[in-house]
Amino acid sequence: MSKTPESASRPVEVLDVRGLRCPMPVIRAESALRRLQKGCDLKVIADDPIARIDIPHFCADAGHMVEEIDFEGKTVIFLITPAA
Repeated sequence: MSKTPESASRPVEVLDVRGLRCPMPVIRAESALRRLQKGCDLKVIADDPIARIDIPHFCADAGHMVEEIDFEGKTVIFLITPAA
């Protein structure tokens, strides 16, 4: 997935949940998205294999947009634009 033109210039908050296991990456991402400043995106860095499935499903259910997914070895990095 690639960034949309609108998300390319938005500020990004980073949430590193490496070392946490299901369901904690999703719980932490949900909490971070709730307190995120308007106009910011969230970058989630995870190494739990289940997060590769759970975070996109959570985002779809909550109306958030996963703009980008990158894989670096066992680590996955999500760029999420929160629901309006």
